[in-house]
Amino acid sequence: MARTHKAWAVRTARDRTEAPARARLLDAAEAVFTRLGYGPATVADITAEAEVSRAGFYVYFASKEEVFRVLAARVRDAFLAAQEVPGVDTDDVRAVAEASVGAFVAAYARHLPLLGLLEQQARTDPEVAELWREIRERPVHRHARYIRRLAAEGRARPLAEPLTLARAVGGMCVEFARRTAERPGIHQDAVRDVTALYLHLLGAGPAHRE
Repeated sequence: MARTHKAWAVRTARDRTEAPARARLLDAAEAVFTRLGYGPATVADITAEAEVSRAGFYVYFASKEEVFRVLAARVRDAFLAAQEVPGVDTDDVRAVAEASVGAFVAAYARHLPLLGLLEQQARTDPEVAELWREIRERPVHRHARYIRRLAAEGRARPLAEPLTLARAVGGMCVEFARRTAERPGIHQDAVRDVTALYLHLLGAGPAHRE
């Protein structure tokens, strides 16, 4: 029986999502958009940065607009992943707080230039606007659910309504992420300080223990 080859054109969605070339194109696109801005950036710029052919680009993305939206979804997922804290004892509130704050600050600092472009494009592109809303809201609402659960279990006594507290902590993380983007050396101190403030607001710090 003759051996057949699976053509790029008929690769499955999973193949296209998991291929290393796709990840390389996404990294290159983020670098190009950050360096040039959304308007001036072209598919040719992205393929040159990724060292992938133009035809290779279109295997994974239909346009510059699509790759930008996929980047927006990747940023959203990075912020949600920052709340997963794998390998951390989920019963240890302090450890979870420190790990999640550290991961969120690092993710925000890493994607900071792209976030500005996302906010701009959200004004004119409805799909990007929805992704931008998810980037801002989904991590906050997930965090609020976590706070409610801690309070219900008696492991925290929040000093504010959970959603308000989640927004406040998110705002602190964003501010310190901006600072660490400019001065990476202060990352550990920033995480320590935000974690201490968070635990105080959560009612789970040393001063709140029986």
